[in-house]
Amino acid sequence: MPVSDGLLVTEVPASISPMAIDFDSDRWQRVRTNCELWWSGKLARPLIQVAGEGRDPGRDQCKIARESFLPSYGLDVPAEVVIDRLDYDLSCLEFPGDAFPHVFTNFGAGVAAAFLGARLETRSNTVWFRADRKLQIQDLRLEYDPSEAWLLRVKDICRAGVERWKGLVQMSMTDLGGTLDILSTFRPGEQLLLDLYDHEEQVEGLIWDIHDLWFRYFDDIDAVLQPANPGWSAWPGFFSTEPHYMLQCDFAYMISPEMFDRFVRPELAACCKRLANPFYHLDGEGQLAHLDSLLTINELKGVQWVPGAGAPDCRHWPEVYRKIRAAGKLIQIWPGDDLDYLDVIAEQIGSAEGIVVVGQVPADKRDKLLHLLDRYGAA
Repeated sequence: MPVSDGLLVTEVPASISPMAIDFDSDRWQRVRTNCELWWSGKLARPLIQVAGEGRDPGRDQCKIARESFLPSYGLDVPAEVVIDRLDYDLSCLEFPGDAFPHVFTNFGAGVAAAFLGARLETRSNTVWFRADRKLQIQDLRLEYDPSEAWLLRVKDICRAGVERWKGLVQMSMTDLGGTLDILSTFRPGEQLLLDLYDHEEQVEGLIWDIHDLWFRYFDDIDAVLQPANPGWSAWPGFFSTEPHYMLQCDFAYMISPEMFDRFVRPELAACCKRLANPFYHLDGEGQLAHLDSLLTINELKGVQWVPGAGAPDCRHWPEVYRKIRAAGKLIQIWPGDDLDYLDVIAEQIGSAEGIVVVGQVPADKRDKLLHLLDRYGAA
């Protein structure tokens, strides 16, 4: 039975299918060139990184079912088999324009909490993290454990992917989570909110402890991915030739701008200084109160605005996009399978430059996607 970093897995079946992904090194070079221009503000059009469904994969289907969250595959499923499933899914896609084969290494939002000892639970196509021990904040100690099972599993999946694809597929950094979001796993419910009032110094100390641990995990996993990985990406799936991540603090939805500036902004700014191309995940109307503060972080390259469940979609927030554009930041939008989003937002803010569109469309939208690429000079 093979062993990887101390984690036992079952034998790898001999029936792994050969790759059939429709991509090559020449197309990768085009993606790299256009992405470098876009990040530097020199691409006179948007990036349109939208894949199309419906391609004949040209290979046998994998024997395991498709799962959105990789922990849904038990630890006894070899990493190579998981990668073969992902390979099959990628083989069913076309990658026109700026699109490229990408895998989100999805272990749930905030998996760093599991690396730090929280219990990882999979249920109903989602992942939860729960702390078994309810400690007072003064007694909370968070430490790096190189033998933690989920950290090893993430590294195993990444290792199997880069060995299988040898630079053909971009594998993302897993979703480590935001610093206060990770801390909230260990201080759930109202506890962390009360800690901001009652234990300010302990909270600040833990924020910077998690900051250091976060980058240790980032560097540890990235060392497995590089240099075979084409570049860097995070869960949204757009590409960078330099270290990149989608930073976040969903916890900030519940705090005032004053508390944001004390407990969130300094650590975010420090993250931005350590990453070449940092973005921020602005999630929900409650976070709009912090947008002005975020936009003053010079090193922050861009913002992904997600209005949230029940709110009007992205086409109904021109003032948000104008503010982001006026601050000189890049913009990421989610069109779903409605490719008209880009035209609407471009008209609202004056142009489509500095926007990246990320997604995947069904086969019946293929012609519309190709027309969009042609109109913006991205075909």
